[in-house]
Amino acid sequence: MNKSKHLTLEDRIVIEIRLQQRESFKSISRELGKDPTTIAKEVKNHIQFKQSGAYGRNFNDCLFRKDCGHRRLCDKKRCNRVCSLCKTHRCSSLCADYRQEICQKLSKPPYVCSGCESRRGCTLEKRIYSAKSAQKEYEIVRSESRRGIQLTEGEALRLDALISPLLKKGQSLHHICASHVNEIMVDQRSLYNYVAAGIFSARNLDMPRVVRMGRRKKRKDGFKVDKKCRIGRTYPDYLNFMQEHPDATIVEMDSVKGKTGGKVILTLHFCVPQFMLAFIRDANTAQSVIDIFNWLWQVLGPDTFRRLFQVVLGDNGSEFSNPSALEMGLQGEPRTRIFYCDPGAPYQKPAVENNHGLMRRVIPKGISLDTFSQGDITLMMNHINSYKRANLGDKSPYEVFASLYGEEALRRMGAELIPADEITLRPYLLKK
Repeated sequence: MNKSKHLTLEDRIVIEIRLQQRESFKSISRELGKDPTTIAKEVKNHIQFKQSGAYGRNFNDCLFRKDCGHRRLCDKKRCNRVCSLCKTHRCSSLCADYRQEICQKLSKPPYVCSGCESRRGCTLEKRIYSAKSAQKEYEIVRSESRRGIQLTEGEALRLDALISPLLKKGQSLHHICASHVNEIMVDQRSLYNYVAAGIFSARNLDMPRVVRMGRRKKRKDGFKVDKKCRIGRTYPDYLNFMQEHPDATIVEMDSVKGKTGGKVILTLHFCVPQFMLAFIRDANTAQSVIDIFNWLWQVLGPDTFRRLFQVVLGDNGSEFSNPSALEMGLQGEPRTRIFYCDPGAPYQKPAVENNHGLMRRVIPKGISLDTFSQGDITLMMNHINSYKRANLGDKSPYEVFASLYGEEALRRMGAELIPADEITLRPYLLKK
């Protein structure tokens, strides 16, 4: 067995070649002198996603592409071409009936398309293992792990305001982390380093045990509430759940960030009516997301909330790392189902990503969100949700949502319909 802990570029090249030759992980591991699980983890951790079509056929991963009969979904009214054959638009951005299909072969080893006999005629999303790309990603991770303190000024001030007063009261960092796990979002060991480095106003002298005791062995204390929170909530689990419950309402969840360390917006996008809610948060913490879900639970009531939020699909951001608190009501009753996209695959929730483009017309990228209030964000979303869409039959998301679920739910969430001629999607909408 090879005693080297890390794979080299030569090892990765061998893996890439053998995958193309359809060799098993066990066969590759014997050749490299590694454990089969090492090869499996290497491949899964460095998968590249490519949205490429086949020879003479454009990319299309819609489940209904072969029997599609939709026409004129886009602004080209004179086009009579079947929309699934169009090379200028994506079905996911225009069609309300779009459902993504993922090749079932990718759910088991080797997890990539290398060596697949059907690859040349396949128009689905491809998953590729590249030795050079894997080596580059490995080197970046290795470089970042050896750097010093990585903390923005805004994040340092936020943590200092929370942690230092409690340390000066005599509380331990472990107690503080356990009590504020959804607000701190930083590893406990890192906090000890920040205090020792003088980042906070509290000092080691405020922690008597640290002064008396020597250095301890390293421990892997994570900040997430549930280290196995994604078990049973992965994207394949989501696809299986939707096959069993095809009529379930889907809400895509994401965060929109401004300046690093500043305020963040939580977006909740209802896929079918294309209606989006947005909430400003002081920091990108799990607790802030939980508070918004609890507020919606109280405002809408259990029955309406369960009807609207049957399935919630989010990414792998740390702000969504406590799914149990989101899935359960204030008294511990079940209220929704949380699922996660694959890492590095935002296109698995295309509806919310596309709608962010309308938000960026009002709040361009790079603009700090610190000056905006919830009233500003609600005003912006009212204009966006009143904006008529061609793929909704020239109706607005507000009108479609109201026809499906009633205007009472909209009123409770603070939504209002803006007259068509008054809709503004420019930055001056929020200028004071």
